[in-house]
Amino acid sequence: MVGASNVFNQVIEKDLDARMDRTKNRPLPASRITERLALIFAFLLTLTGVILLYTINPKTAMFGAISIFLYTSFYTPLKTVTPLAVFVGAFPGAIPFMLGWVAATGHFGIEAGTLFIIQFFWQFPHFWAIGWFLEDDYNKAGFKMLPTGKADNKTALQIILYTIWLIVASVLPAFFPLLGIGGRLFLSPVAGVLIFLAGIYLLYYAIKLYQIKTKAMARKLMLVSVIYITLLQLIYVADKFLR
Repeated sequence: MVGASNVFNQVIEKDLDARMDRTKNRPLPASRITERLALIFAFLLTLTGVILLYTINPKTAMFGAISIFLYTSFYTPLKTVTPLAVFVGAFPGAIPFMLGWVAATGHFGIEAGTLFIIQFFWQFPHFWAIGWFLEDDYNKAGFKMLPTGKADNKTALQIILYTIWLIVASVLPAFFPLLGIGGRLFLSPVAGVLIFLAGIYLLYYAIKLYQIKTKAMARKLMLVSVIYITLLQLIYVADKFLR
């Protein structure tokens, strides 16, 4: 399903991809495959993905299909129109993280919603960092990827704010037992502290970007964001099964 979204995206942005150094050698702008063949491949991936997810349960298939629809019908066309495209794209981008929970339980509740919110907030420091160090390349294609339209103090401040929201969301399951909610999604106090420290690690680089505002620091923030989300998922799983 993710592959289908990517193929649809590359079909729509074929001419724009040809303008950017990062994407000009993709199969479509490089004319290694035809647009028609790419569309056939995208529809086959979509159909296969929906059927496979439906065999798990209908809700999983529904969320997967919604993800493709939002990504290709809203996020992709909005990238050349408004910086809000990143906000819109964060919705389909957050679905895969919670999809496993829905697949395993057949239920969307506070647990799946929490996983969704974590991934939703994570995408802003991650993709704005990418937009920062690839600003020149994105400008060639007319993509509006930064919240203020440029790499400045306001963009860096928004990265910090969304990182703080991410830290809050990521430690919420540690408080679920006290609130009597959360069901099978929870964090032990030790895991909660580890998740919080990982968030501070990410926040440190977000603040450094605000102070330094260089492409090199933005790239470092992007790499740290990947390390962060990987650690977060490992800690969540380890805490559930090793306690």
